[in-house]
Amino acid sequence: MENLNNLLNELGVSKVRLAKYLGVSRQMLYNYLALKSLSEWPKEKATKLMSLLNIKDEKEIESINVDGSYIIDVEGRLNEGVKDSSEREVLADLKGFNKKEQELLTDIINLLKEKLQEDTTKDTYNAYVYLYHYLQSMETSKELKYILAYMSKSMGFTDPMEFVFNPDQQFIFESILFSGLTLYNNGSASKVKLAESHKRFVQDIEHKNEEKLSRTQELNTAKVQALRELGYTEINEENAKEVLEKIAEIQSRKV
Repeated sequence: MENLNNLLNELGVSKVRLAKYLGVSRQMLYNYLALKSLSEWPKEKATKLMSLLNIKDEKEIESINVDGSYIIDVEGRLNEGVKDSSEREVLADLKGFNKKEQELLTDIINLLKEKLQEDTTKDTYNAYVYLYHYLQSMETSKELKYILAYMSKSMGFTDPMEFVFNPDQQFIFESILFSGLTLYNNGSASKVKLAESHKRFVQDIEHKNEEKLSRTQELNTAKVQALRELGYTEINEENAKEVLEKIAEIQSRKV
């Protein structure tokens, strides 16, 4: 079994993905790997693992030549197996979406689950909290979409001359972003030099938060006044439309 563990490490196969491929929990996989040989595994799981490694029995593990071609072959079979098992779990919740949308959502959900399961530092969790905030805010700024396009291009997933949003604005934004990231990456930028710029960044956020708080307080005041004028104590399904119209009327008096 030591040879198998060494082979999996050499292939870069994570325990999370292998467990998904075999259809078992991570803990169960660790239990399997602690056994003396594949003959002690459940026959179905042992057969599936040998299929992944393209071998007929455990003895062949010692003679496997781990080169680029073999790694690619194993990775392909692993990806296909993980995708098939994961899709069966997820697709049941995706009725109403077309095939491409289902595949996209499935891939995203599975990737998020896999990365969170492997997270030992909480960096992934914290990054995904920010990602959630990002997705929540996507419709408030077109530049958020431009950032995603830029990153997809810079990582080699998308043609750099593809512009699926506003071509002119996206071109300008990508050029500016590239200049800024180049300045960051070549080491010519420093915390001392940028301290004043970051200070303005913080002040801008604080100003926006103050405006948001002010609007919230103003709306709450108008809501209380509307309820009082209408003789209600709270907003419910029956009076919601009437109260909202009264709030709008109260706010219009101040214009």
